[in-house]
Amino acid sequence: MSDPGAANLQVTLKSRPQGWVRESDFALVETPLPAIAGGEVLLRTLYLSLDPYMRGRMDEVKSYAASVNLGEVMVGGTVSEVVDSRHPQFKSGDLVVSAAGWQRYSKAGGDKLMRVPAGLPPSVFLGPAGMPGVTAWTGLFDIGQPQPGETVVVSAASGAVGSVVGQLAKEKGCRVVGIAGGPEKCAYVVDTLGFDACVDYKRDGWVQELKSATPDGVDVDFENVGGEVLDNVLKRTNAHARIALCGLIAGYNAAEPMGLHNVRALLVNRIRLQGFIVSDDLSRWPEIIRELAGRVAAGSLKYRETVAIGLENAPRAFIGLLKGENFGKQLVKVA
Repeated sequence: MSDPGAANLQVTLKSRPQGWVRESDFALVETPLPAIAGGEVLLRTLYLSLDPYMRGRMDEVKSYAASVNLGEVMVGGTVSEVVDSRHPQFKSGDLVVSAAGWQRYSKAGGDKLMRVPAGLPPSVFLGPAGMPGVTAWTGLFDIGQPQPGETVVVSAASGAVGSVVGQLAKEKGCRVVGIAGGPEKCAYVVDTLGFDACVDYKRDGWVQELKSATPDGVDVDFENVGGEVLDNVLKRTNAHARIALCGLIAGYNAAEPMGLHNVRALLVNRIRLQGFIVSDDLSRWPEIIRELAGRVAAGSLKYRETVAIGLENAPRAFIGLLKGENFGKQLVKVA
């Protein structure tokens, strides 16, 4: 049974960012532990997932999900431990994946939780066998539809989503070219993840390197960045190429939306460009997660994590994520 006098630590949205996010846009507050009713469980957060989509939820603009209101806890996926339960299927000590957000304790209905399978580190279910992995799977296979021998380009290739996309595309028999920021990330993408090539977009001459790395053009683009990166990938697209538009992180902190210059390529090459939101069909998640977890367990799906320690450091880690300072999946170890 939890201590009713214990305090909960939360990170709330204090102000809406104007351009780049600042640590002062967040507030660290203490509140009482939430009381649970029948069918609910009390959760203690072990790991918090930080993801680029959170930047859009900080703005008061139309998006695929509601904005975080000022004073509300920031949204986010978590791996949590059941502290107290009034649900027949959960007991103290059980580990679950939840949407607890940026806080140390939370409550949830038992029907909103996914039990963490045994045998793998729990944090894996916030990364390659969690939402980022499902995002990679659905975007690549539903929209990209890669065929053996085709060339697949992946931007933000060393990140939580891009790293999974590239490995799945290689498994499919494709030539895979990553785009990442910095020589260390590019070396990891090629040497550890098994991509055929990686282009460092921070280096002068990267556009020519992209051309050299895609001698047969580009058939599939898994787009996480947008802006200049997408414009230059469009120059390399083949007829009937497919673009899975997953993210536009290059413009998330811009005062004005970034434009797309090479729109003509969409017409001339009869390109199919489709945006998608992985939460549109939650019914598919369990099967995909089983597939991904099996690959992680077998060692065929590799991953890397950057872990910040302490909930109070979540804002700083999130800003670093938006600047590309993380390597692989960005997590916060809360408990």
